[in-house]
Amino acid sequence: MPVTKTTKRRVPQNLRKRAINQKRVLKMRSLVKEANVLISGKSKAELIKMLPEIYKAIDKAAKIGVIKKNTAARKKSRITKKIDSIK
Repeated sequence: MPVTKTTKRRVPQNLRKRAINQKRVLKMRSLVKEANVLISGKSKAELIKMLPEIYKAIDKAAKIGVIKKNTAARKKSRITKKIDSIK
């Protein structure tokens, strides 16, 4: 349990930040999952329209420190590679 005043104030701050971080991660993951479903359905046109939104979610997560920059780059690279493999 927190003892000092500042640590007591940090508890609700940490809860708010955790909620925001989880929201970013969930949005990013859901977009990637949705893209993977479309990849299996082979609808390349929809994926190309969706790609900027996926990039935006990944970049925002990396910007605020939810994921690392290299992780973001790897995720973007892999999703692009999958989309390009569709004929």
